Amino acid sequence: MNYEELYSELQPLEKRMKDAVSALQRFYKAIAKDTEAGDLKDLNKNLSAFSGLLEEQLGTVRELQEVVDGFDSKEYYESGEFAAQLLEACRENGVDVTGEYPIYEMFPYRVRLDAENQDIYLDRKRYSCVRPQSFAQMVRAGQDRLMKASFNALAFANELAEAYDLAVLKLGKRPESDIYLTSLYKFLVPMGRFRKDYDQQSYAFDLARLYASDVEVIRDGRRFQFGPSRKNNKAIRILDSEGKEQYLAMIRFFVG
Repeated sequence: MNYEELYSELQPLEKRMKDAVSALQRFYKAIAKDTEAGDLKDLNKNLSAFSGLLEEQLGTVRELQEVVDGFDSKEYYESGEFAAQLLEACRENGVDVTGEYPIYEMFPYRVRLDAENQDIYLDRKRYSCVRPQSFAQMVRAGQDRLMKASFNALAFANELAEAYDLAVLKLGKRPESDIYLTSLYKFLVPMGRFRKDYDQQSYAFDLARLYASDVEVIRDGRRFQFGPSRKNNKAIRILDSEGKEQYLAMIRFFVG
């Protein structure tokens, strides 16, 4: 059984529980009214009905518990069925995925499945989730929020230029040389403890937004150009403004 099958079994029981709660609320109001008015006959009748509904509700709770207990979430993860359905849910929600079980990239997020504990790690945050559709929707919502967040492409380009100039000096490069973006990240965020707050996935996301922007010239008048590399391990994977995969490996700032 996958989670959607479990979900379809739980929904009618939840509906029954919801209806019972509404009915209990109505009887509670009637009981309060009877006690205020001193109508003991009607109070007894409503108390009896209230008690009967509580018994029904307890029965529904037991049924729900039986269905939940019958679902082996550990097996669902370990069999690979959860991962397969997560990938399908991502496709349905327009979430681009690369990687292999148990680690995936859902740009700009890094996702890791923990079958032992039935948890999912989104970057460093842990989620207890057994419904692939729910997680895929959460990732898509997060991506949408990031895309809508304010971003000053020119300011970021200037910061990259400052890191680039420092890298040229430290690495003994000639001015206007191509420098690997992966190397530049270390100059942009030189202290390891700060890389937890601005990790390489965040860096890649900012590069993607700069790549998609109309910024061509930085504050000092220089231009910049991204470049590829034959070394795949040096390239940073991004998605462009149309959601297409691009690989950026190098950058250079030049006068021209």
